[in-house]
Amino acid sequence: MVLWVILLCTLVSSLLGGLYVLGVFRRRRPNEPPLDKGTIPWLGYLLEFRKDSSEFLKRMQRKHGDVFTVLIGGYYFTFVMDPFCFGTIVKESRSKLDFRTSATQLVVQVFGYKPTEATHSIVHASSTKHLMGDGLTVLTQATMESFRKLLLFNLSSGEKRVWQEENLFHYCYNIVFRAGYLALYGTEPPQGAGNKEKAEEQDRLHSNQLFQEFRKYDRLFPHLAFAMLPPKDKREAERLKRHFWNVLSVKKAWQKDNISGWISDQDQLLAENGVPEYMRDRFMFMLLWASQGNTGPTAFWLLLYLLKHPEALKAVRDEVDKVSRESGQEVKAGSPPVTITRDMLNQTPLLDSALEETLRLVAAPMLVRAVLEDTSLRTSSGTEFTLRKGDRVALFPHISVQMNPEIHEEPHKFKYDRFVNPDGTKKDFYRNGKKLKFVNMPWGAGVSTCPGRFFATAEMKLFVFLMLSHFDLELVDEEEEIPAIDISRWGFGTMQPVHDVRFRYRPRF
Repeated sequence: MVLWVILLCTLVSSLLGGLYVLGVFRRRRPNEPPLDKGTIPWLGYLLEFRKDSSEFLKRMQRKHGDVFTVLIGGYYFTFVMDPFCFGTIVKESRSKLDFRTSATQLVVQVFGYKPTEATHSIVHASSTKHLMGDGLTVLTQATMESFRKLLLFNLSSGEKRVWQEENLFHYCYNIVFRAGYLALYGTEPPQGAGNKEKAEEQDRLHSNQLFQEFRKYDRLFPHLAFAMLPPKDKREAERLKRHFWNVLSVKKAWQKDNISGWISDQDQLLAENGVPEYMRDRFMFMLLWASQGNTGPTAFWLLLYLLKHPEALKAVRDEVDKVSRESGQEVKAGSPPVTITRDMLNQTPLLDSALEETLRLVAAPMLVRAVLEDTSLRTSSGTEFTLRKGDRVALFPHISVQMNPEIHEEPHKFKYDRFVNPDGTKKDFYRNGKKLKFVNMPWGAGVSTCPGRFFATAEMKLFVFLMLSHFDLELVDEEEEIPAIDISRWGFGTMQPVHDVRFRYRPRF
């Protein structure tokens, strides 16, 4: 009899525990945001969220207002769509709202890297040293050299001005990825290849092979991040991980010439903190995706928008030509390719605005914090909500800020000068007469702001500057519409097109 009672109690406890995990007993408490668990236990709105995150969040906002809590795959997410609340959330202490919890889960899932307590401080310190200030000047020079090697190496060969056709997305992603990779991870030693020309040819060949494999992994990334890959794709993802762990291993990295301080310093500091070599190999892969996963796609959208808007193309091209002339260089028949410096990149307000406008339209990261203790949140209307311990709070700036018509007039249109005043200064933006601090958030915000944003910006501007300086560009079909975005990538940075666009280019002189 006693045994049956014990078994019954165990069964009931297990049943109640299972129901609790599934969210059956969750109820909205006083002062908490509206709660919407959906109709499927535990899953909640996972399938709808994965299908099209943007449309799902718009529907929830219409239904519940600017702050609401939804169940997604066993987690309760409170989405905050009021931009005046963003500062409170991104500045809140880690003891209350912690961004590392979700970030750690993601990097383990997609890169196989398990961060240590020291990882964040190492990345932050190294990025501050090498991706900003004087370090950025050095890295910009290295990236310029990479573009020369990939983009301009045959311009002085006397080649005739013959049009060449390419797929624009593939072209931009390929060139920008490879330039960044060579600048960061180093180049082939001339003595190993035989001479400088052979070493450069090896760099072109190897970097292109690496890009082809990277694109395979990049296509799997969204479903991998949500652990929703079918068995065949899961096996392919694991194969690709092992490939990158090998190709980017620290042993091979240290055999290169010109390895950047950003890469070498971080590996050395991780080693000093006791991180084993195999885990540092995985860290190298994570850095590659973090640094190069969004710059190429963004460069594609920027060039595409310029090609679809002739007045913008002319204005930005005139600006870069003017900067070149003022630096003592000019692109003309028989002249050497332009060498662009960081100082030159700081003199392009129209290019800056066009890039910012591109990011506004196509950058869609999701900022997530784990709620470690009950936290109060006051909205711009004066309503006070309580964020519950154990939940997650999320921002999706693409909807609430970047495409908000109350902040950006005609938000779906590309306006290359949207972010710049006639005198070249940055423009301010308002909502309901009140100045906004966050009007475009492609790099995140607060303690989770992308530490490589200045290098990424320099990399993309270098590419577009060189393309506009040295090549005539046009779409093969000038009437072709701008392609739709791939909605499976909502929340992971820059969106990608559902199909490519053909363009042609030739040397200007």
